[in-house]
Amino acid sequence: MATVGTDKNPLLEKPLIHFGRRVLDRTAPGMAPAEYRLLHLTPMTAHIGAEIDGVDLSRPIGEDLAHELRQALLEWKVIFFRDQHAFDEAAHLALAAVWGEPEPNPFFPKGDTLGVSRLAKDATAVGQENIWHSDHSFMAAPALGSVLRSIEVPAAGGDTMWADMGAAYDNLGAEMKARVEGLTAVHDWEPSWGTFMTPEQITALRSTLPTVEHPVVVRHPRTGRRTLYVNEPFTTRIVGLPEDESRELLHELGLQARVPEFQVRFRWQPDSIAIWDNIAVQHYAINDYYPQRRVMERIAIAGVPLS
Repeated sequence: MATVGTDKNPLLEKPLIHFGRRVLDRTAPGMAPAEYRLLHLTPMTAHIGAEIDGVDLSRPIGEDLAHELRQALLEWKVIFFRDQHAFDEAAHLALAAVWGEPEPNPFFPKGDTLGVSRLAKDATAVGQENIWHSDHSFMAAPALGSVLRSIEVPAAGGDTMWADMGAAYDNLGAEMKARVEGLTAVHDWEPSWGTFMTPEQITALRSTLPTVEHPVVVRHPRTGRRTLYVNEPFTTRIVGLPEDESRELLHELGLQARVPEFQVRFRWQPDSIAIWDNIAVQHYAINDYYPQRRVMERIAIAGVPLS
């Protein structure tokens, strides 16, 4: 029989992720579920993700439909559409405009239309988005949302996952909630995007894209829900904490996005569309389709400073 050592394992003493019941509220406290007359929603989980059918997004979007689309996104945080065969770049821009102005990503290749990023991955251009992240968190006013459509999808693989960061916050322990209250964190593009750039390119971009700070826990600008807002590639340190403590805390908070109960997974088909609330969720593009080809087009929606 093996001898048990005297040193305690800190992971056993205080598990980073606890098993048992999860708190999975679909809406912010006091926010009633919306009623829909023009949309038919099929929930994919009880709290995040819904497929919507019966809507042709290539046609003009009236204000009544736009209102229900906005309500659906606030309630479900990511919404999906299938079989949008006539959907083109003009329709893509019109759909994104339901929420706001397009916000180009300074690092993505550009499509034929301003504000549209074309993401083509194959055996020679391997996908790099397979990490839990929030789009544009390295900007002073991060993207409010994103509208992604499939152009060409692999026969198997290439799914995308989203994690509800409101649920991630709700399921922190009382001690952790108290610990992160009032903290801010630095967000920076250089540790991720900078790895593909020369030192000269990094220096040139720094003048327009300095590091920024956001609260570790933000209040969603439209629902007021408290939401965990740190992510692996862009959140580099927590202001005011020693380096080791900051790194440990960011690691522990980052694990929240990996809890399956907080997630929804979408299997892409040709002419599918996903719209997500970029403040409420993180996402992860699964890179399991090499060497097949996967082509998507995305529009990010300009946001506001977070508090």
